[in-house]
Amino acid sequence: MNPYSRRSKTPAKLADSTQQRLNMYALAAGAAGIGVLALSQSAAAKIVYTPANLKIVQNGGLITFDLNHDGVADFGLSDKFSSVSSKWFDFLRAKPTKQANEIWGAACSFSSRELCAGALPKGTQIGPKGRFQKDYPAGEFMYGLNIDSYRYGAWRNVTRYLGLKFLIKGKIHFGWARVKVSRNDLPPYVRAVVTGYAYETIPGKAIIAGATKGPDDDAQPVPATHTSPTPEPATLSMLALGAPGLSIWRREDPVAATSDRN
Repeated sequence: MNPYSRRSKTPAKLADSTQQRLNMYALAAGAAGIGVLALSQSAAAKIVYTPANLKIVQNGGLITFDLNHDGVADFGLSDKFSSVSSKWFDFLRAKPTKQANEIWGAACSFSSRELCAGALPKGTQIGPKGRFQKDYPAGEFMYGLNIDSYRYGAWRNVTRYLGLKFLIKGKIHFGWARVKVSRNDLPPYVRAVVTGYAYETIPGKAIIAGATKGPDDDAQPVPATHTSPTPEPATLSMLALGAPGLSIWRREDPVAATSDRN
C-alpha cells in the first residue's frame, strides 16, 4: 500500500506548540475585534448637551440656538409685545429656523387657529412617535397674557422641555430644549430663558427629555478575558492572510514537530 495514500485521507495533526500558538492568536484576534467594535459603537452613540443661559428678549426678534454646533441656527424663541388702543398683548412662541425642522405640537385649548408647543415634562421620550407637526407661520404658541390678566398656554411659571426634530446632512435627529418661563408683574411681563439643549447623534434614535448623556456615552472597551502574551507581529501577519497563512503554518509544522521531539 502506498504510504502517502493513507496520509492524504487522515487530517494533518499540528504539533502541540503550533496548535497552542493558533489557539492563542485566535483568542487575541477575537478579543481585539470585540474591543474595536465596542469602541466604534461608543464613538457613534452619543448625546451632545449644551448648557445655556439664553434670555429671550422682548421684541428682540427670534432668539436662536444651534443644536449641533454646525454654525447654522436650528430653532428659536420670540417674545412679542404689542398694543392696540388701550389694550396690550405679550406672546411667547417657539419656531424652527428651517422648513424641515419641527417642534412637538399640542392643541391649543383657547384657539383652534393656533398650534401650541408641547410643554413636555422631564423624562418624556422624544422620537419618531412624537407629535411633531409642520410649523405654523407665526411659530408654536407657548405662553401669553394681556392687559386683562388673561393667560394663555401651558408654559406659565414652569420649566419644561421643547421636543425637537431636525435634519443633519439630510437625516432626522431628535433633541430637546429646556425653557424656564415666568410671569412678571412689570414689563417685560413674560420672562423666558433657554437653560440648555441636547440632541442624539444617531439618526432616528429617540432621546429622553432632560438626558445629558446616554448609556453608550459611558461605555468602556470590553476587556480581554485571557492573559496570553501579545502575539508576534510576523505571526499575526500570517494569521491575517487567512487560508494562505495557514498553509504556511502547515508547511512549517514538520520542522516544529522535529524541534518538539528534540
